[in-house]
Amino acid sequence: MRWQGRRQSDNVEDQRGEGGGGFPGGGRFRIPGGSGLRTAGGGGFSGILILAAIFLFLKFCTNIDPMQILVDSGGGQLVPGQTQSDTSVKNNDETTQFAKTVLAETEDVWSGIFKAEGQTYPAPTMVLFSDQVRSACGFASAASGPFYCPGDRKLYIDLSFYDELDKKFGASGDFAQAYVLAHEVGHHVQNLIGVLPKFNQMRQNMSEAEANAMSVRVELQADCFAGIWGHFTEQKGILDVGDLDEALNAAQQIGDDTMQRKTQGYVVPESFNHGTSDQRSKWFKRGFDSGKLDNCDTFSGSI
Repeated sequence: MRWQGRRQSDNVEDQRGEGGGGFPGGGRFRIPGGSGLRTAGGGGFSGILILAAIFLFLKFCTNIDPMQILVDSGGGQLVPGQTQSDTSVKNNDETTQFAKTVLAETEDVWSGIFKAEGQTYPAPTMVLFSDQVRSACGFASAASGPFYCPGDRKLYIDLSFYDELDKKFGASGDFAQAYVLAHEVGHHVQNLIGVLPKFNQMRQNMSEAEANAMSVRVELQADCFAGIWGHFTEQKGILDVGDLDEALNAAQQIGDDTMQRKTQGYVVPESFNHGTSDQRSKWFKRGFDSGKLDNCDTFSGSI
């Protein structure tokens, strides 16, 4: 995929390095359990008294201004020996630039599709995080994989997932990685056109088996929408030979049946909620071949 040198999206929030914890009022996560007087070090009131004693010692027995230490410490924490510029470089590496470029490409494609229908496409925000994150949909760890939250219209990804995609699932290649993002953007499109709100309303009155079956259709449509993005990306002439095979292989490797065989040695079709390997590759290919929303109706007939 010839992505270098192309526009990168500005609709990105980089929350990497902020940590999963954090004190109330200082960020995004509340520290679970314990008394409100207890500090992270477990000191409670005694910890406060110790801090007060250190403050007085620095102020009156040395030439060190403790307030200046607090000011100089700033709001963030860096790894020892690491400068702020080091962090900035790390968070703007090639994988980051790639993700921003793919997001920009989805913005261009879907803006064009919506414009053709006389509508405006409100692009989603991509949140880059490390280890864990809190969204409007709740708390999630990197183990959950990339996800889209309709509550805040943001897609979330820990870019280390790409290593897992390659080494654990056997889905390598830049277009395989692009497919992952395009799928989550597909969920955003579903949210905009009313598919996700309708599904969330219906699932309240469904059994678990019924909700899983409907979830499969929702996920397969997102795969098809990802294929539509791939269709127009190919028309731009930026795909290489073999890129489509990378995406289809990724769809195969993350199918419910394939993943269950790898993780537990057997499959439970009633628990499928994303679709089989064949279904996922089939619907991505359908969107890729046609480039038409009408061909992505996964809710009518068999899948």
